[in-house]
Amino acid sequence: MSDVPQVQPVRALVTGASQGIGRAVALGLARVGFTVAVVARTARLLDELVEEIVSDGGRAVATAFDVTDPAAVAAGVHALELELGGFDLLVQAAGRIEGQEVPPWEVDPAQVKAVLEANVLGPFHVVRAVLPGMVARGAGRVVDLSSGSASKDSGRYAAYGASKAALFRLGGAIAAAGAEHGITAFELSPGVVRTAMSTSMSQHADRTEWTDPEEVVAMVAAIASGALDAWSGRYLRVGADTPESLRAAEGRLTANARRLVVQPYGEDDPAV
Repeated sequence: MSDVPQVQPVRALVTGASQGIGRAVALGLARVGFTVAVVARTARLLDELVEEIVSDGGRAVATAFDVTDPAAVAAGVHALELELGGFDLLVQAAGRIEGQEVPPWEVDPAQVKAVLEANVLGPFHVVRAVLPGMVARGAGRVVDLSSGSASKDSGRYAAYGASKAALFRLGGAIAAAGAEHGITAFELSPGVVRTAMSTSMSQHADRTEWTDPEEVVAMVAAIASGALDAWSGRYLRVGADTPESLRAAEGRLTANARRLVVQPYGEDDPAV
């Protein structure tokens, strides 16, 4: 991991940390000096993660709660803040996808509700619990684990796509409202990492090349270091982007580049 920026020890909260990309990010951040608070629903898996981080010389604490339960989120984050003194980085990796690749009119309503609760309401609950502390300290960075589904239409996984587009809008709102408080926010698509979620999707059934989780860690660490603050409120994609390529492209950013916007049909379009 020589290409991962070395950062000053800071405090990170990672949701969805018990497995998949969230777990990889928590491990990677701990290796480069973060004190990591890990959150998920299963206490046993979190305990195993903390043990692995500590045995590797890092520092980690854990609290199990479901991000869809606002009272549990508020209590859990408060307990972690009392222990660590607050957070400099929030990585929102908790999420889910519907279990069937069907057009929107065939999706099970219960699955739609579960996806939106986990991927939209959950992040809102976490933001309400974590961001006031960042505002009070005048600094903080938020990384939402996004998806290509947030930026393009697809005939399948409509609930997931809708949830990631909504999360993108939440991140943009944080970037806009938080700028005067020293807060930045980023929508980070991790590429296609081999996880239980990605391997369950038939569209990846024949995939042989997967995104290395260490590339995701490197991007999150670069964001945490402040090197990519010019990209606050924008969409980044691991595999297509690198910290180096993004820094090189800063001078080419326009107001709407990599943002979730409605494109005009021309300069005289009255609607935008």
